[in-house]
Amino acid sequence: MVPQGQTTSLQRLLLVEKRIVRVVELAGSVMDELANSTGPRTDILTTHCREFMQSIREIQTTLREEIKSACEYRPFEKCDYSARISNEICCKKLEYIIEQLDGMQQSIDQCKDGI
Repeated sequence: MVPQGQTTSLQRLLLVEKRIVRVVELAGSVMDELANSTGPRTDILTTHCREFMQSIREIQTTLREEIKSACEYRPFEKCDYSARISNEICCKKLEYIIEQLDGMQQSIDQCKDGI
């Protein structure tokens, strides 16, 4: 179980989903109130609209944070595979260069011996 105060990204997104459902319900309530045959009650409209706007702000804030968090996520950040492969390639290159230098040294030695 996740300790209270620490929520996962999935839990936060589930909460956003619930807020979106609530926002749609609020919008429906406002529409019902506006369609009321006796006329809309201003206090109810004000309350619903205020809650609607607050919920929209919370949804936007949470989604921004989740998107930012997702962009910062680096699954292989601590992996040393790339560095190890790069080092192995460098070692192979050095081995090849050493072989070439040894071959050049032998050619030079043969030329000296022939003179």
